[in-house]
Amino acid sequence: MSAQTMYSLAMQPSAFLRIGELSRRTGVSPELLRAWERRYSLLRPERTEGGFRLYSAEDEARVRRMKHHVEGGLSAAEAARLATEDPAQMDAGSEEGGRLERLTGELGRCLESFDESGASRVLDRMFDTWTTVSVLRDVVLPYLHDLGERWEEGRVSVGQEHFASNFLRARLLSLGRGWDSGSGPLALLACAPGDRHELGLISFGIALRERGWRIAYLGADTPVESLQAAADELRPRAVVISAVYRDAIDANREALAGLASAHGLVLAGRGVDADLASKIGATLLEGDPITAAATLA
Repeated sequence: MSAQTMYSLAMQPSAFLRIGELSRRTGVSPELLRAWERRYSLLRPERTEGGFRLYSAEDEARVRRMKHHVEGGLSAAEAARLATEDPAQMDAGSEEGGRLERLTGELGRCLESFDESGASRVLDRMFDTWTTVSVLRDVVLPYLHDLGERWEEGRVSVGQEHFASNFLRARLLSLGRGWDSGSGPLALLACAPGDRHELGLISFGIALRERGWRIAYLGADTPVESLQAAADELRPRAVVISAVYRDAIDANREALAGLASAHGLVLAGRGVDADLASKIGATLLEGDPITAAATLA
């Protein structure tokens, strides 16, 4: 460190921070601060003769900006890029929001024109820019809801709806590869008997995995007997059944009550309400799949 820098530090002791104080002020752990410095050059510390890093007010401002962008759903790399730019030169929130909206429209156009390669490129760009959970919450799930409404109104064909749903199912399941690994609690996930609406359940599983859970996924149209056998073998922390239609739950109420008493059962989806869950002895998860995952976690 130069003599001039040493003089500046001596004259302005409050202008430079040790990493512990920077962590306290920003709410970011020292370990994560070091990772951001190493991977993204987010921080530009001065060094004392003893080798200690000292951080400036500009470093603190960049950390706060990066934290804001990460909490808003951007990937760490994209958040770092924005955090290191001059905030006076751009309105990052509006620019990124507009970019997401444009890409969402482009994704829909590709899917509804049966353009698998184009849809893959758009989705890859999204996952490179935003976190997986953000893409699910802000793009995939709203798009699927809108697609379903337009299909019911006859504004998209059966072929378009099937193509889009099957494409997104394949991509989301690819994100779940290896989601049974780790040491977190295990969740056993399945759709109710006769129910083939998997996309919400897969999204729920991905969001739950992001929170440290391990996932065993049985998928669509799972008989209660098969679910019971899997639960007996795996002894999961949570057994979660998704149901879009109430009939699937009503028709299996007795068997589901037995499953609930043996393992604890969690029900989700628009086919279940609090009264029905209570009669079965199950816990009800409400809200969209991302919100439900946060509730269970």
